[in-house]
Amino acid sequence: MKNPRIKYLAGLVFSSLLAATSLSGCGSDPDTNYKEIDVSQPTDDWSLVWSDEFDGNSIDDDKWNHEVNCEGGGNNEKQCYTDSAENSYVADGYLHIVAQPAEDGAELPYTSARLTTQNIADWKYGRIEMRAKAPYGQGSWPAFWMMPSDSVYGGWPRSGEIDIFEAVNLKVSDDEGNVESSIYGTLHYGQAWPDNSHTGAEYVSPNGNPADDFHTYAIEWQEGEIRWYMDNYLYATQRASEPAYNADGEAYTLKHRGWFTQQYNPDGELETVWDASPFDQEFYLILNFAVGGDWPEYTNDTGIDEAAFAEGQSYIIDYVRVYECASGTDLGTGCETIRAGYDQYEDESDVGSLQVGEAPYPVIESDEAEDLVVWADSSYTDWSPWDCCGGTVPTVEIDDDAYGEVIEFVINNNDGTVMGFSARSDAGGAQEMYDGTAAEATGTFSFDMKVVDAPTDAEATWSFKVESNNADTAAAFSLNESAEGLDPVVGQWQTYTFSYQQMSEAGLDLSAIDVVMVYPSWGKGADAVYRIDNVEFNTNMGSAELIIYEEEENAAWPAWDCCGGTTPNQEVDDDADHNNTIEFTIGETATVVGFNSKISDDPDTAKFDASSIVDEGVVTFDIKVIDAPLDSSAVWTFKIESNDADSAVELAFTESAEGVVPETGEWQTYTFPLASLADLGLDVSAIDVIMVFPNWGAGNGAVFRIDNMKIYDPTASSPSSSTLDLFVDTVADSWTTWDCCAGSTPAEVEADEAEYGTVAQFEIGSTSTVVGFLADDGVYFDASSIVSDGYVQFEMKVLSMPIDSSAAWKFKIESGDAATAVELDLNASVEGADPADGVWQTYTFMLSDLLSAGLDVANIDVVMIFPAWGSGEGAKFQIDNAVIAND
Repeated sequence: MKNPRIKYLAGLVFSSLLAATSLSGCGSDPDTNYKEIDVSQPTDDWSLVWSDEFDGNSIDDDKWNHEVNCEGGGNNEKQCYTDSAENSYVADGYLHIVAQPAEDGAELPYTSARLTTQNIADWKYGRIEMRAKAPYGQGSWPAFWMMPSDSVYGGWPRSGEIDIFEAVNLKVSDDEGNVESSIYGTLHYGQAWPDNSHTGAEYVSPNGNPADDFHTYAIEWQEGEIRWYMDNYLYATQRASEPAYNADGEAYTLKHRGWFTQQYNPDGELETVWDASPFDQEFYLILNFAVGGDWPEYTNDTGIDEAAFAEGQSYIIDYVRVYECASGTDLGTGCETIRAGYDQYEDESDVGSLQVGEAPYPVIESDEAEDLVVWADSSYTDWSPWDCCGGTVPTVEIDDDAYGEVIEFVINNNDGTVMGFSARSDAGGAQEMYDGTAAEATGTFSFDMKVVDAPTDAEATWSFKVESNNADTAAAFSLNESAEGLDPVVGQWQTYTFSYQQMSEAGLDLSAIDVVMVYPSWGKGADAVYRIDNVEFNTNMGSAELIIYEEEENAAWPAWDCCGGTTPNQEVDDDADHNNTIEFTIGETATVVGFNSKISDDPDTAKFDASSIVDEGVVTFDIKVIDAPLDSSAVWTFKIESNDADSAVELAFTESAEGVVPETGEWQTYTFPLASLADLGLDVSAIDVIMVFPNWGAGNGAVFRIDNMKIYDPTASSPSSSTLDLFVDTVADSWTTWDCCAGSTPAEVEADEAEYGTVAQFEIGSTSTVVGFLADDGVYFDASSIVSDGYVQFEMKVLSMPIDSSAAWKFKIESGDAATAVELDLNASVEGADPADGVWQTYTFMLSDLLSAGLDVANIDVVMIFPAWGSGEGAKFQIDNAVIAND
């Protein structure tokens, strides 16, 4: 299980609210300025249910635990947490958490404390508040946060994390004299690490630096909403996602994109859930003071300022209080401390506090979404060119050779009209609405337009509008909000593209589109004449794939030496999986080599558009270094360019998914996700050059071979090649049920429960052994194409437990004739359960976690389920529905 404090804050987009605004609450004056509120008391109707005022002489063991470890919090922090009075104590009405230098030779350079209420007290909903004075200095990281008491939805962060208050490096000044004074409130949720999500907000209070004086930090938490406060000012709000549903009851978009979680359904399929979960369970409190780590050490001055901690640095807490709403409901509502406009998005309003989350948009698995040509040289009979209100009849005109037949619209006066194409019967259409819900994530609507005569009113602006289901929903945009970002230019054909997702986010129901309009501002369009062509709905759902080199050269992407004058040669390798390869040789002249579509016979058509697979697609290739460069410091490099070098990304091999350097004489695979390349600035819609080389000027003497270079979406592989029914009523072809070392033959028997049918049954005697499923010699299962969302899953029923009641049940998986292996306790599965006698239970292990733990997922050949070695005597159990699969 991943540590719940792992942070990836570099990806967060925060905004600061620097101005004071008004606060109101249940029974409060809505115009009361927040500075005038007694910050030691919450808004009316909150009832105190738990608190620690720290008025005694010691930390109350009935309220707090001490964590004692040197694990670094999972973030490479530099402290050991202790229960020593030097690191945490109560004095003068305050809890002091002190970080200070450790003794010479200690495991980590600092000591500190982390206190929790785990297994003592926890809560679901309410107001959780702390008054504290924060520590300061480069490397300081105090926090007040919450974790789930039970991981109902799976390991971190599927079951959630609530960060009420965090700050790093307070009072550290930059070169311009800006003093660090920010606090942060954050939620962690979503998929399992490393695909976890988090969203939050940064706030700088007008009341002074958190390290200079005491301030209150709180959340108000109710079903589906959490709000963050500093000194009773509401600076951030997060909500559960709000799906929109089509006529069939299917979620097709999100009206609000907030948090989410993922759960396994009864069929063992992982599903996204858009509701109050995971923040609808009991959570416990945590107070801690970390020193250093991945966040503070890589911001501000970087590193840790030893002088700031030399005499000890203190996090001082006046109180911690938990309130419940006395007049509210079991949903936590009824006592909200809110103000007008708080539920507006923060980037759209001066008073808004609502954050946008990272929930994935729903995708309807349907084959009903199709491309639709509304107009291209001849009218599509179900849609009619249309003038809403001006009384004209759009006409077919002949434009230049490139456009041929086009539709011409003319606006006669300023009485007001809109124009476009309609599927409605009252406009001459066939009432055939367009359903684009299945392509919400990928689809685009586009058209070409030429303004022949501009409107005489110079203030007229050009718009695009689309409606659905007889105007039940609509979305409108300025033309310059298209993907191209252009305003019309008289006499020029221009293309405009709007995505389905963009239209959906603006409120359009994609399931019943029946009108599209392009027009100058209502009442300002007189004398405008304009032509439209190539009006199309495009799903872009094809599984784009480009094979650059696989056994033979792609004529559109020839192998290439930029500057060294060599000619890459096709060579036969002695590896069975790499027969015909391309060999590159680098001499004394500095050069780069690879594959270049721009030197092909048809470079315009050779550019590759990977935009439809950018989320899951990869660039991958195999390389074998025959001779390493003479310069031992040479860095092996991957570079990719787009659209005649308008954009490019260059990375070391060690920045690939595999993260390794080439070894001479061995074939190795390298993978670069398209999403990461796009994030780094690559335009993935026009890829035209890929280079693989030792860094410029350092390659002399290098000889290497390339094979299996392609750009594709590995998740689009056919189920037959990406999933394995290891045992579903019978063992998979080329696999056997297997007893490693005791000589028994596992049986295939009929289960007592009809729904399980035939199952695999294993018995363990006095001889130590492991059991499971074994591939035949030379047989390996390649799960690399489903690693991002794939899993190993099986169901098990124990008929009799081992004689040794302390025996731990294990899951082990091996690859490549035991070249790599991962062994885990069964309770480390997604479900987190131990076996129970006589009960069928499901166990799921994510391939991404197994890959992170060191498994080569491309060559799986053994799967084992067993009581720990030497402790299994007497065990008898059955396995069924064992699969390696994805959703």
